[in-house]
Amino acid sequence: MLDIFPMTMRPRSFVLALVSLLASACAQKPSMPVEPRVSATVAPPAAPVLPAFTLESYKREVAGRIAANNPHLFTEPLPEMLKSIVVLDITIGRDGRLERVAVRRSNGFKQLEARAMESVRAAAPYAAPGLLIRHGGSVNFLETFLFRADGRFQIRSLVGT
Repeated sequence: MLDIFPMTMRPRSFVLALVSLLASACAQKPSMPVEPRVSATVAPPAAPVLPAFTLESYKREVAGRIAANNPHLFTEPLPEMLKSIVVLDITIGRDGRLERVAVRRSNGFKQLEARAMESVRAAAPYAAPGLLIRHGGSVNFLETFLFRADGRFQIRSLVGT
């Protein structure tokens, strides 16, 4: 067997010498000047925006964008009686572009149907649907607009969130 330690220095004494050498090196002052630390308030990096992985979460994302700057939205609790319920059929392309919006169900208030569709158009483009894209390169879903008597609405995907 090859003996890497000389007879006068066995492993234990070698380790002790090494530890002593390291301790003295750490105790010495650095030879290079150390920059003083500047205390500044730095905002933490913004949390990454994660893509929606379910159709329901994507619908909430789209509904949030529609609601963000819409003057016809109300946030108070839903009234016991709604004036109208409009269900829209919405198709969004792979790039977030609104491809189609159409009335799927309504109870005949054309002005409220138009308000719901215009709200969807005005909020476009949307976030790209990412993993939700089906064949055809788009995502399609239904969204419900709940209108009260004064013509203001809530979006079903946001109710209770």
